[in-house]
Amino acid sequence: MKSVVWVSMIILLSLSLGSNAQEDAGSEVDDLKAMEERLKHRFDVLNKKIDDVIWFERVGNVAFIDKVYMTGPPLKDEENPTAQGAGNPVKFWAYVFIPKDIDPSKKYPLLVFPHGGVHSNLSTYYTHIIRELMYQKYIVVAAEYRGSTGYGRDHYRKIDYGGLEIDDVGASRQYMIDNYDFVDAGKVGIIGWSHGGLIALHNIFEHPKDYEVAFAGVPVSDLIARMGYKTQQYRDLYSVDYHIGKSAYEDVEEYRRRSPAWQVHKFQNTPLLIHTNTNDADVNVLEVEHLINALKAEGKKFDFEIFEDIPGGHSFDRTDKMIAKEIRVKIYKHLARHLNPERTIKSTDDVNRASYYFLK
Repeated sequence: MKSVVWVSMIILLSLSLGSNAQEDAGSEVDDLKAMEERLKHRFDVLNKKIDDVIWFERVGNVAFIDKVYMTGPPLKDEENPTAQGAGNPVKFWAYVFIPKDIDPSKKYPLLVFPHGGVHSNLSTYYTHIIRELMYQKYIVVAAEYRGSTGYGRDHYRKIDYGGLEIDDVGASRQYMIDNYDFVDAGKVGIIGWSHGGLIALHNIFEHPKDYEVAFAGVPVSDLIARMGYKTQQYRDLYSVDYHIGKSAYEDVEEYRRRSPAWQVHKFQNTPLLIHTNTNDADVNVLEVEHLINALKAEGKKFDFEIFEDIPGGHSFDRTDKMIAKEIRVKIYKHLARHLNPERTIKSTDDVNRASYYFLK
């Protein structure tokens, strides 16, 4: 807010001065904008560190929690392809959650869990869901892929929505198989909501042999339609020069390439469950309906459910309301049919036991 006031004062002052003073004022505005951006990312880093502490506080009694450093593909378009370090893999962090009651001499199924948000991260918003997965003795990896927040300006500006972030998430899967003997390479699933649902879909489209099962909740499915019903501020997240660099109007094929609903011909029948909600104010149901209809038109086999006006909108199955727990039971049953975890969640009583370990 203070920066806005300063900018307004500088602009007003410049109107009463000559051209040289106006140029100086413009430079001041640019400096203030740069300072505001730097502060935003520094606050994001601080918030991420605080939230990491909360992860240990809220989940540490049921899980070993780690953050591991790994690499994905190089940047798509290097500003200076001959510079020192150009072409190097992109580095990123990933969360690893391991149930405390596993036997490391045995094998356990792995769930790959990409977070949602255009720019976001895996936050303690997912505390109870992670606890529920730990209860079932899933190993979980959650990549903080390129474009995630909380890791500074440079990582934020590496965003590649529906692009190389898919390979970052795939790299997190491979990392777990390579580094943990108790991960069963033959029992790997992928789950995600919203943008994470888009990433899950692209992963099973591009790498069908890597996953035995998938769940996509309220997945972003059609970026072309999305650009039509979202605000200009939202569209600008994609068309800025460090991201796609063009609007959907300027390059509709690029937005089509990044949209699961337009790529369903690649789907090879990985067991897939899709959920959406008619009152979703973030991912309009029309996007997911396009995805579902496109899959049907291709003759693909999959499961889906369109829920009617469930409280919570976009977060309808991620709240702690009873109806959300009932829906998550459906998700867990879908995953368990193909991953066969050591312990299964069959009812909301099991969900509550997972959240509150003192319940027997």
